[in-house]
Amino acid sequence: AKAAAAAAAAASSSDRSNNAGNTDDSDAYLYSTDPGSKLQTALVCSESILSSLSKVASGGSKASTEMRSLENERRQVDDEADAIAAALRLRQLASGAADALTGRRYADAVKMVAEFDRIMEITANLGDDAEESKDEGEGGDYHGDIYDHDNDNDNNDRPQPLPTPLQIAGTHTHSSYSQTRSVLRQSILERYEQAITNSNIHSISELTPLLGMLDLADKGVGLYLRYSQSELSKHMNLAKESEVEDKQRQLDAQIQAQTLGAGGGGAAEQQERISRAEQRRRDEAREALGKRVTVCTKLAKVYNAAVTHLRHHLPMVTYALGVADGDAALVQLVHLEVEKRAVQLIRDYAMHRQLGEYESRAERVASMIEDRYVNGMGVEELLQGATAGMDASAYGPLQMMGMGSAEEVHPDAARAQLEQNDCGFRAEVGRLADVDAMMDEAALLLQHTESYERFVRHGCDEVNKARKLRLEQKREEERRKKRDEEARRAGGAQSTMFSGDDSDHKDGDEAEPDYKAIEILPPHTQLNEIVSEVGGHYSVLERCLLLASMQRAFLTASFPDDRNYTPLAILSAAEARGPQSSGYRALQTSVVEECLYAAQRSTLRAFATGHVGTASAAANFCTDSLGRVLLSVLTRRAELGIDTLKPGEGLLPGQGGMGAAALAAVRDTALRGVGRAKDSAIYDEAAEKALVQQRINIGIARACANLNDMEVAIDYTRRLMDKFMSETQNYPRGHETEQLRMCIKGLDTVIESFRTNSDRTVDVLIEILAPRIRSIVNEAVGQESAVASGATSFLGGGTTTTTRATARMNYELDDAAYELTQASEGYMTKLCSSLDELIEPLRMHLAPRLADTLNLGILGAASRRLESSIKRSKFTALGAISLDSDVRYLVNYAKGHIDSPEISSNVALYSACNPLARMVQISLLMNVDDLEDVLDLIASSKRKGNWDIKLDDAKALLSLRLEFEGRKVNELLQVEDE
Repeated sequence: AKAAAAAAAAASSSDRSNNAGNTDDSDAYLYSTDPGSKLQTALVCSESILSSLSKVASGGSKASTEMRSLENERRQVDDEADAIAAALRLRQLASGAADALTGRRYADAVKMVAEFDRIMEITANLGDDAEESKDEGEGGDYHGDIYDHDNDNDNNDRPQPLPTPLQIAGTHTHSSYSQTRSVLRQSILERYEQAITNSNIHSISELTPLLGMLDLADKGVGLYLRYSQSELSKHMNLAKESEVEDKQRQLDAQIQAQTLGAGGGGAAEQQERISRAEQRRRDEAREALGKRVTVCTKLAKVYNAAVTHLRHHLPMVTYALGVADGDAALVQLVHLEVEKRAVQLIRDYAMHRQLGEYESRAERVASMIEDRYVNGMGVEELLQGATAGMDASAYGPLQMMGMGSAEEVHPDAARAQLEQNDCGFRAEVGRLADVDAMMDEAALLLQHTESYERFVRHGCDEVNKARKLRLEQKREEERRKKRDEEARRAGGAQSTMFSGDDSDHKDGDEAEPDYKAIEILPPHTQLNEIVSEVGGHYSVLERCLLLASMQRAFLTASFPDDRNYTPLAILSAAEARGPQSSGYRALQTSVVEECLYAAQRSTLRAFATGHVGTASAAANFCTDSLGRVLLSVLTRRAELGIDTLKPGEGLLPGQGGMGAAALAAVRDTALRGVGRAKDSAIYDEAAEKALVQQRINIGIARACANLNDMEVAIDYTRRLMDKFMSETQNYPRGHETEQLRMCIKGLDTVIESFRTNSDRTVDVLIEILAPRIRSIVNEAVGQESAVASGATSFLGGGTTTTTRATARMNYELDDAAYELTQASEGYMTKLCSSLDELIEPLRMHLAPRLADTLNLGILGAASRRLESSIKRSKFTALGAISLDSDVRYLVNYAKGHIDSPEISSNVALYSACNPLARMVQISLLMNVDDLEDVLDLIASSKRKGNWDIKLDDAKALLSLRLEFEGRKVNELLQVEDE
């Protein structure tokens, strides 16, 4: 504004001086109020301002040009200095490389040549900045309406192109470097070829890292692969192992021929006929041949050679020859060499073992075993086998529970016949020990192959990681060079600041494509296919072996041997409290332990292979075998045990006294006692009675052991599932491993099936005991005459019975009757005592959970029977108090016989046993003092969720109180059901 004012003043002064003669007219013109005169004044001012600004801009432009010129000169001097320093270094490197080559110091020569190349690459564009500045100068500065520069003045200040460092170093340096590099490449390549031919690993290790520095990586890859193939062929040679294997087979055939020539018989008989000297000579002959050669031995040699070669050579090849994909080529070569040998070995093994035919036979046998036990016929066949050769009057299930001597229960002929009935496993598949050994060999084969497969796949991943790292380093180097180049240009590229052209920056910020891993090995190779085929054979054979092992466990448990029964192993420290706790004498059979051990061994062996498909198949077979075969057998055995316990027909006493099974034990013991009495002068009748009771207790314990097996199966299966889950931690993460875990979780369904069948079995036992419970309640309340069996003659004679008076249920009490009732033993005491005689033999031999469930079921049945009796009685106020006392006694009795801490409170007990809860509710209802309190009692109990008695039942019960009139009761409870 000041400049514009000064310009306007100057213009005005000039006009006044030029028009001195017309002073009056000029002043009149400038200061005239005419609108035209004001416009003219504005135009004059504008022209003056424009002229001033043009002069200022011209001066600034010249200053800027001078500053740019000085900056270009500075940069040119710096570039010249850098070029001279680089040229001196190039001369030094060229001379040093020639001297090192002459002295055969190849590593030093290669390093100098590599540094020479690096300097040439860095300084290749040193002189380009001046040329670019020249181009910018030719383009001129910004020409607008304000700026206008003289390009002729700028032409004198343009920087001249700089010579490159190689030009400064001279032609001698370039020729010396070129000759040295050519001779060095030829020498290194010749020495490398010679080292490959001689398999000189020391020279190969020294020369391989030099190839990449001389751009010989492509040729080096081919030579290194030739060396690797030679080494692999040498270390994978199986000629020696094949020769030893042939000799071992000839020795085995010779020994077999000698044994057969000496006479037939089984393997055990043949072993007995061999003398010690002959056995020693055979052992020495086997030892002379060395360790036995199998297909696993050969595969281990092939795989170990491949793994060792990759571990030793892949890192160096990745570092030195990775730019030419030497690492990927090495992995491919090693795998091809392995695949060529391993596939043939595994195929020969499958043909030698006849796995295809073997699988067909095993599958047929497995189906027969499964159908035999799932359809429910297997246990009956075992029962028939165990009781074969016995008297027709013998009680079959009783014999299975061990009631009798071993000689009577399972004669040798019956056992041999039963063992032969194995669904053809021994004839079609072989002995269990032989099949198990073959499964170990097959599992080891799969394990070796899977371990190699994981290693080589890991090698492929590492190669791709190295390639990705090299790519990232290359991109980073390019970005660094670009940033350095932009920094070098920043001082002279003034025009870009005004033009706003940032295309170079946009190109640098563009997202680079992600690295895509190359496929070094195909997803499915020939080795994978042959292993999957063998894994399929293995899975079917393993399933057959598992079912055969379970069948042997069923067979063993069918004979009443003391070794087949052991104390219950699933009792916790809290449950094993002593003689007063449930299950303190509980037993379990060997069925579950042997079956679960076979399932664990079979499945873990499949898991050890590392092959996810094989492991998943084994887990499914384990789940299926336990959930169908074992569950069916345990269910049927539990039913047989319940039949043995049936009151009046089995071991538990009925209404008429001892059951048929107990009487059979008594008869057998009595006959033995008579025989001993004839031989001895002293006959101890008390000892015979104790022996009878002992045998009955053993029978009850073994019958309950069949029910306990369900609980044992639940606990062992849960542990087995946890064990399998922990084994999956060794598998690589992925979709297949998740599928394996889902297969293992199928055991949850098996556990639930065991628990459901266990509860159902106890319900069946309660139903069988229900008639006896009703008779006990009837006897206690006095509704039937109680007939108790007297002593039974040991010789099987008749029974002597006595009739005794019992206290009847009577709640129509006056003061004298109430006092007599409190002083004497009531019917509830006798009822609980009679229930004790029924429950205690079962409670001490059942697992705690089963014992509690049985107690609740028995108390529920007794409570329902008592409720029925109460509804036929009359009550006084004192009788209602007596009822409350009896119900409390029954509740305390129930709590004293329930060991589960979850049912220790009254609320939990009432929730678990609804009939007992109804008895408590009836007691509360009958003890109301006034009818007006009934509705309050019902309402408060319903709010707490503790009321199950319907209004009609409440009316009927209240009508039993002699103090309450029926009319008032009906009027009070006239509530419509909503």
